[in-house]
Amino acid sequence: MEEKTEEKTEEKKEEQKSKPGRFGPFGGQYIPETLMSALHALEEAYTHYKNDPEFQAELEELLTHYANRPSLLSYAGNLTREIGGAKIYLKREDLNHTGSHKINNVLGQTLLAKRMGKTRIIAETGAGQHGVAAATAAALLGMACEVFMGKEDTERQALNVYRMHLLGATVHTVTSGTMTLKDAVNETMREWSRQVSDTHYVLGSVMGPHPFPTMVRDFQSVISREIKTQMYKAEGGLPDAVVACVGGGSNAIGAFYEFIGDPSVRLIGCEAAGQGINTPRHAATIARGAAGVFHGMKSLFCQDEFGQIAPVYSISAGLDYPGIGPEHAFLHQSGRAQYVPITDQEAVGAFERLARTEGIIPAIESAHALAHAVTVAEELGPGKCLVVCLSGRGDKDVAAIARYKGENIYEGGGKHS
Repeated sequence: MEEKTEEKTEEKKEEQKSKPGRFGPFGGQYIPETLMSALHALEEAYTHYKNDPEFQAELEELLTHYANRPSLLSYAGNLTREIGGAKIYLKREDLNHTGSHKINNVLGQTLLAKRMGKTRIIAETGAGQHGVAAATAAALLGMACEVFMGKEDTERQALNVYRMHLLGATVHTVTSGTMTLKDAVNETMREWSRQVSDTHYVLGSVMGPHPFPTMVRDFQSVISREIKTQMYKAEGGLPDAVVACVGGGSNAIGAFYEFIGDPSVRLIGCEAAGQGINTPRHAATIARGAAGVFHGMKSLFCQDEFGQIAPVYSISAGLDYPGIGPEHAFLHQSGRAQYVPITDQEAVGAFERLARTEGIIPAIESAHALAHAVTVAEELGPGKCLVVCLSGRGDKDVAAIARYKGENIYEGGGKHS
């Protein structure tokens, strides 16, 4: 393992400061005029408060004493021994309050919205984890909350829908388009444009128009800051690789960010290949996408032959998105990060394997990263180590995976004979 390359990290940050909102050719603000003033106000507020000691102290207090940070870095000893390769560490975002990494960004944005004088937050959600986090933060900070969720996702993530209701949020079922995450984003943006005066859109990933990709990344970068500190304590240096699942890309950029200036650390994102990238049923943006403009940003998107956004599919509601955040598109284009497609079958296998070997049930999103981590561990071999960002817990996915496996569970547990 090599020492930290602080100078390269600082050079990277300085370069990005000179082009706010742009990551190479990607990013920007492609948005209706009705939202431009709201975006400018948000950028101005974020630029101020991210350097405000009082705001940062309040956020740190919430992350530490409410969200349960720092999250654990756990050595997956049983899984490592079973594979016989590099040591596998798990960054346990599943142990955060609400059960995923989403709380990191939501607390930051909701606190910012309150400082801006907003009284209501709105959010999109796919797997429901972001919606639950938004509802949680709104309850804590005394704000109204409305969440938009595709009908298909409300059915496969019914548990999280009830959690949002329990926390006091209103959940709007979206029945347009494919009735998944893409359509939930569309409806949330429409709602924001109708009522910007008292409302903040808590966007859940590193996508959308500037300043969202930068702001969400900054709030999620706590993950990689902690990994660096924890790996030095555990192994005396940097990991050889960091692996994370990628839909829009918030947990991945959070896990990658502090290592971008460390070339010895491989950065690997795992996207949803669904039933295979050579079929129409996948959400593998890097593997099969092309440059385009959608949801207020220039990035890579799954498109049809006419350049229209194509329907996508994944067993994972959280990765079922036809694009990827602009910073990820740039990391791919520049070669700094590698992105690999993982099928439903591979993810389900990893889901079951971690449960069996470590007694941890991961989110099916996280299982995409776990599936490829096994390959990376074998490639690296003994004497090396890698970190997998375990972005969420899998309670929400157990019934869906059972159905996928043909196991009909019923209330109280067990299987029908």
